[in-house]
Amino acid sequence: MKVLIITYYWPPSGGSGVQRWLKFVKYLTQFDIEPVVYTVDEPNYAIEDKTLENEVPKSVKVIKQPIKEPNDILKLFGTKNKKTSAGFLSENPSFFGKIMQYIRANYFIPDARKFWVKPSVTYLTEYLINNPVDVIITTGPPHSLHLIGLQLKNKLGLKWIADFRDPWTDIDYFQKLPLTIKSKKKHHQLENEVVSKADCVLVVGNTMKENFLKFNKNVQVITNGYDGDRNSSKNELDKKFTLVHVGLVNADRNPKVLFEVLSELIAENTSFAKDCKLVFVGKLANEVIENLDQNNLKSHTEIIDYLPHKEVIGFQRKAQILLLLVNDVPSSKGIITGKIFEYLQSERPILAIGPEDGDLADILSETSSGEVIDFNDACKMKRSIEKLYSDYQQNELISGTKNIDKYHRKALTEQLSIIIKQLAS
Repeated sequence: MKVLIITYYWPPSGGSGVQRWLKFVKYLTQFDIEPVVYTVDEPNYAIEDKTLENEVPKSVKVIKQPIKEPNDILKLFGTKNKKTSAGFLSENPSFFGKIMQYIRANYFIPDARKFWVKPSVTYLTEYLINNPVDVIITTGPPHSLHLIGLQLKNKLGLKWIADFRDPWTDIDYFQKLPLTIKSKKKHHQLENEVVSKADCVLVVGNTMKENFLKFNKNVQVITNGYDGDRNSSKNELDKKFTLVHVGLVNADRNPKVLFEVLSELIAENTSFAKDCKLVFVGKLANEVIENLDQNNLKSHTEIIDYLPHKEVIGFQRKAQILLLLVNDVPSSKGIITGKIFEYLQSERPILAIGPEDGDLADILSETSSGEVIDFNDACKMKRSIEKLYSDYQQNELISGTKNIDKYHRKALTEQLSIIIKQLAS
């Protein structure tokens, strides 16, 4: 059995977007499915991690086609920040920045990779006629890739799985885009068409599933996961009382309640002041850095812009506490950051800030791996950190993590293989 996987993010892309399908491809052959990957040639990735190229099985065929990247237009204007991410929409853009945001939001629907759709459909139509597959799979964001799947299904009648690593119109930054009413309507129309016409829709959490079931009855949850072995208790932990966060922290993830509580505890307790250390591995929004400064936490903070994935795992495994931040947005209950599963693998206590009744809270509760504290609950945050610090002082800061084997990438790929085989039969 053969599947064609259409993805924008592929090694040497770094960051979270590449992990899901890199790992599925790694294990699919063990379940008698041959993956073929279709991706972009010489893309303008915001983050690169060339070490991930070593994880692509040598037997897997990877087809690459060129793409026109609208972000390259910025170079013509001498813009220094040529590689941008939607996760870092500027809160106070310049006049030129406002114009560029408006153009990108309203003239590149569903996203800036829309110009890859037409040439990809043309190329893949001929390719698939000469090289048949049983199922095609598109994964987004960018959600323009789902339009490739939609058109191929309409032209060739192929079975099609649309995989949503993140929501479309429910994604955290959607409401902040300077969209016209007409543009918002177009986004919803395209999303509804993709979800309703796919033979199967894959999502990463139950909230997204509930939202999509009104358009398609075949919506399946396959979460993200972790790869490799579980953490060994023999790993040496940080000497200091470290709270480690991995991944970008934009303005919506700014952990104000945490910073306020840490500042208060540092002022009250000289021992805590000596031991406490925040570690951020990933980019921070300017607002977050300013908030650290306002709370006099810069001297207690280490910021590392980016590390290769293998080095990140080392930071996670030696952390005293793993910090997890959910975007404070209307759709926060459905947010399950992919980093949670590698946190589970690290088997260190997790302290999360987000909705206490969301999908993430369910996972932490089920695995006994940590707790979620509401965005504004300073009292609970202070009690929790005081308890964690007391355990640290007594060398009793351990994790009770359990029931995580089902989140291993191989186990998740087995779930995927069953869905593919049922669809193709």
